[in-house]
Amino acid sequence: MVFAPDTEVALRSVVNLINTAANGEEHLATAKDLDAFLEAEGFTGSRTRDEAELASVRRLRGELAELWLADETTAAETVNRLLREAHALPQLVKHDPWDWHLHATTPEAPLADRMSTEAAMAIVDVIRSKEMDRLLVCAADDCDAVVLDLSRNRSKRYCDTGNCANRAHVAAYRARKAVS
Repeated sequence: MVFAPDTEVALRSVVNLINTAANGEEHLATAKDLDAFLEAEGFTGSRTRDEAELASVRRLRGELAELWLADETTAAETVNRLLREAHALPQLVKHDPWDWHLHATTPEAPLADRMSTEAAMAIVDVIRSKEMDRLLVCAADDCDAVVLDLSRNRSKRYCDTGNCANRAHVAAYRARKAVS
């Protein structure tokens, strides 16, 4: 394990959020799409379920996509801004199914604030651990999805949004066969 379990979960949620707009597709087009995303990611707390909430999450998605590609200094500046804007106050909490972990907002805070704070807190661990090189973009030429490489040998290159790795491996196999 590279990071604490709650950090890894938060980082995977960031990847999944960013990738809801990968390759020119919009997977957060409606409030129902957002409901499904939040259910899949296990987000809890208050919701307004209105267009403003959906728009704020989409805005956050864009900020996190830029953060994913940022250098360490820019990432630290962005993280600090996100935490400041959400009035983050880190505290240990314990709730089902999680043991002690960090929350930095209240369950009543606006959804985008809770999501940005959770993402920022996870990126704090990435920056402090000097692991920014684990935040990648898919190696497939026709894919712009992001990748979180938590592999021990730092070998993950392809996203989980489709079958990019399979297509790349098949293409490499065919190229080898064509030469022989």
